[in-house]
Amino acid sequence: MDYREEMARLRRELNEHGYRYYVLDAPTIPDYEYDRMLRRLEDLEREHPEEITADSPTQRVGGEPVSDFAPYEHPVPLESLQDVFSPEEVSEFLEKTAETVPDAQYSVEPKVDGLSVALEYRDGQFVRGATRGDGRVGEDVTENLRTIRSIPMTLPDKLPRLIVRGEVYMPKSVFAELNREREERGQALMANPRNAAAGSLRQLDPKVCARRRLDIAVFNLQLAEGQTFSTHAETLEYLRSQQFKVIPFRLLSDGEEINREIVRLNEAIAYKYPPERKESRVVDIVVQVGRTGVLTPKVVVEPVRLAGTTVTNATLHNQDFIAEKDIRVGDTVVLQKAGEIIPEVVAVVKEKRPEGTVPYRMPDTCPVCGAPVVRDEDGAALRCTGAECPAQLLRNITHFASRDAMDIDGMGPAVMEQLIQRDLVRTPADLYFLTAEQLEQLDRMGKKSADNAVRAIDASRSRGLERLLYALGIRQVGQKAGKILAAHFKTFDALAAATAEELTAIEDVGPTTAAYLLQWIHSPQGEHLIGRLKEAGVSMDSAAKEVDSRFAGMTFVLTGALTRFTREEASALIEERGGKASSSVSKKTTYVVAGENAGSKLRKAEELGIPVLSEAEFAAMAGLEE
Repeated sequence: MDYREEMARLRRELNEHGYRYYVLDAPTIPDYEYDRMLRRLEDLEREHPEEITADSPTQRVGGEPVSDFAPYEHPVPLESLQDVFSPEEVSEFLEKTAETVPDAQYSVEPKVDGLSVALEYRDGQFVRGATRGDGRVGEDVTENLRTIRSIPMTLPDKLPRLIVRGEVYMPKSVFAELNREREERGQALMANPRNAAAGSLRQLDPKVCARRRLDIAVFNLQLAEGQTFSTHAETLEYLRSQQFKVIPFRLLSDGEEINREIVRLNEAIAYKYPPERKESRVVDIVVQVGRTGVLTPKVVVEPVRLAGTTVTNATLHNQDFIAEKDIRVGDTVVLQKAGEIIPEVVAVVKEKRPEGTVPYRMPDTCPVCGAPVVRDEDGAALRCTGAECPAQLLRNITHFASRDAMDIDGMGPAVMEQLIQRDLVRTPADLYFLTAEQLEQLDRMGKKSADNAVRAIDASRSRGLERLLYALGIRQVGQKAGKILAAHFKTFDALAAATAEELTAIEDVGPTTAAYLLQWIHSPQGEHLIGRLKEAGVSMDSAAKEVDSRFAGMTFVLTGALTRFTREEASALIEERGGKASSSVSKKTTYVVAGENAGSKLRKAEELGIPVLSEAEFAAMAGLEE
């Protein structure tokens, strides 16, 4: 089969399966089969970038960040909805409508609490999407909307122009997971799913929006050139036929039945209810250690029924939060659910405080591994410094084996979790002592897969110091710092012998990074892990190679669609030659490399008088053969 035909078939089948999964919630193939097809399409698109289309499922991961959002004037205004707050107000509305339309039917729909947007299609292709704004002018957030899997990129009907209105929202399960992750990182929690959805859709980097897993409910047809409809319900049925995720609705005419349906939905037509609050007594304050090492305090309370569930604990965020509210064991506290999901302490009832209570202080050492804890410079979070902390083990070994670190193929989170559960791995170094026989006993790991995994583990021994430093997960030592440190010290032993002054003398290594690095290297857990890695034969040296510094001191900005390189490949070329790749144009930019359909960055470069290179000119400067 011709590669163009195969790419078209994969796009068609993947989009159909995506519609069944994200819109109908009725998948017809296993996840691994979908992933296999997607990976094949990604491979083909890397080989033939000129064949990438806007409706390809690979284009939903998000493009380059934008500096701001362009204004978008709505062809059809997005009017605000009229709120009603009681059954009596609903009845008044029905009576008023009946004066002019006696036999009216009403579409009773749930009100989704999110961010209203308009989606525009031309000839069946999604071309633009914008926020409501003031109803007449919104913000163009097209690239972020592309990341929402339930928004179709191509429609069955090819109307000249179609505009629909929908509500972008964050599912409660995603909201809860996002807040758990933020809590582990010591970040402030999102207030509620609506704010989280609005903030996510307005992220300047579409990749951030993609990770937030937003969804949409389409509830109105704004414009349809070439089609006519007589009722709102007809438009919703039509939109459903076009593979939109349409708001569920019921057609009713009787006033009592409508009010019963409103009660059933509980929040239709923008009904507002204050959050329920209850009092309970603090039994204990406990500290948990998250996967990223952040210590999170939780208050244990006497069981209390709150917003439909029994609550026995609530988050306390951090030491500052505890001190601000002066929460103590034995106190009576007022609880509510943030965003109707996560229990939180609203206040302490000081008049009910018993005698003998004492202020609570977070521990100085990790309650799991006993390593010292440090406070983040940029926040109130306390973090465990243990290199082998069991609470962080799954995250640490998964990161250690990841592609940009030690690149151990076939050792993803599912395999790692089994290794931990079976007590086969307690530190990243233990991976190098696994046998094929041990791996073969894991779920979905036959003899061939186990043999391949052992070979992949063995191959990773020679990745070199640069990758190893990144793989160790030392705070503030990322890929760039790993590369700089490996190039400067050549061996891990030389790095370990360095002083703080020697480290900070290196460009791009500040005192905070140096402190974290030295603390990790000279901690008992760090020394033990390095010793075990040396015992396993893992390379601790930097591979010597001739340095190409032709781009030293230069800053490049990439914009538009490149055909010869991916954006990651072009950035790597710049950094390998001593330059820097930046995402924004400024007076400090040396060159802008412009591909096809370059936009605002190219215009800004021209305004500032910054030299603009074509892709061919950039390749020639990099010393690549034409």
